[in-house]
Amino acid sequence: MVSDLQVRKLMKLLSSGVPLSRAALTVGIDAKTARRYRDAGASLSADRAPHTWRTRHDPFAAVRDELRAMLTVNPGLQAQTLFAYLQRQYPGRFVPGQLRTLQRQVKAWRALEGPDKEVFFPQDHPPGELAASDFCHLTPLSVTLAGQPFDHLLYHFVLTHSNWETGVICFSESFESLSFGLQAALWELGGVPQRHRTDSLSAAVQPLEGREAFTRRYQELLAHYGLAGEHIQPGKAHENGDVEQRHHRFKVALDQALMLRGSRDFADRAEYAGFLRELFAQLNAPRQGRLLTERARLRSLPPARLDVARWLGATVGPASTIRVLANTYSVPSRLIGAGVRVKVDVEQLEVWYGQRRVEQLPRLRGRDQYCINYRHVIGWLVKKPGAFPHYRYRAALYPTSRFRIAYDGLVAQQPQRGVREYLRLLHLAARESEQRVDDALRLLLATEQPLTVLGVQQLLARSQALPPATAVHVGPVDLHRYDALLAGEAA
Repeated sequence: MVSDLQVRKLMKLLSSGVPLSRAALTVGIDAKTARRYRDAGASLSADRAPHTWRTRHDPFAAVRDELRAMLTVNPGLQAQTLFAYLQRQYPGRFVPGQLRTLQRQVKAWRALEGPDKEVFFPQDHPPGELAASDFCHLTPLSVTLAGQPFDHLLYHFVLTHSNWETGVICFSESFESLSFGLQAALWELGGVPQRHRTDSLSAAVQPLEGREAFTRRYQELLAHYGLAGEHIQPGKAHENGDVEQRHHRFKVALDQALMLRGSRDFADRAEYAGFLRELFAQLNAPRQGRLLTERARLRSLPPARLDVARWLGATVGPASTIRVLANTYSVPSRLIGAGVRVKVDVEQLEVWYGQRRVEQLPRLRGRDQYCINYRHVIGWLVKKPGAFPHYRYRAALYPTSRFRIAYDGLVAQQPQRGVREYLRLLHLAARESEQRVDDALRLLLATEQPLTVLGVQQLLARSQALPPATAVHVGPVDLHRYDALLAGEAA
């Protein structure tokens, strides 16, 4: 069949004075056909009847109505599922090679008779008007710090006009993380847009009498910066499509950068944070022109940042613990029965009694977790050793793996006194130095000496420091032993 492209080339050659035979040869058609098109003066494809007939037998013609009825009731049915159904209903009638035919027919049915699909409407984003943010999970990228897995999120901030983006490491979708991340982004940007859009985060949005409204703390944050807040409908992530798309592209870029680096392990969190800052700088470099347009429309920042921390009250219970945001923390036992104030920050808690800070603790993620410092309770636990085997938070009283090995060894050696000996050992670590006691246990285990509190005390009493774990001594090798072995084998 002669294509329209061939006919156009033919007419162009003929109009430039090329003989018919040569022009026909150039475009690859017969001279008689070329003459017919020349005489017609244009392509004849418009006169062709549309190809609506089949050239092969339709193997699904007899079951077409049945398939149409099934698709009408359940439009989500896949062609492969329907084909498996037909093979069960009509054994031996349909062969695997016909699956592709059914797939084409189902595709055509969806396009011609199927239900309407959701329409997404492209949006215009005026410069300096809208910023969007959300939390992005980076744990699947398998980043490690000093060889240890680093489970974390990223607060991700994007200007929708220029796609300028930034972010900070965080560990939960809390209000403190949202507030800290948003303020860090605005101060790095150097200005404030008109509006800020988020998902329906519980940290920012709460349901009230059948409707949703911003939380008081989030309203205060927006008011401090003069931002108009927006949130999308629950389960409609595409409504925040700018930041969702940047999530995907940033994770791909980060994964590529980690592969290019050759290692996903970082010495510490500061090194990893610096790596993220460099990546954001690389991604933002091509956007500087549009960013200048945005910055010209931004409003000024307030004189200072808003303090993101909040204060909560708590009473120290008889177990020397407090309950803060559905998690349990230990405090010094002298505070039992006292009321304390807790300053909840992004990643830590501060416990205050009166005007004095008495404890600083890492903030736990999730719910029903616990953070127990054995130094807070060991004094009384030594006096009540029977409470240890069934203590609810016993796992927190093994500071290192060697302490756990010591506990198991002591209980195995002295079933009646093993628990008491271990608690004395833990009490020694609280009084002296956990690191030095751990080193002493390492030395006793390596030399297969008996594990006793007295043995640890004697090692701690030495004036010289215990050898580090990396201090491995390998004695000289006597090569004459190999000569003797070879001589014996030869004999």
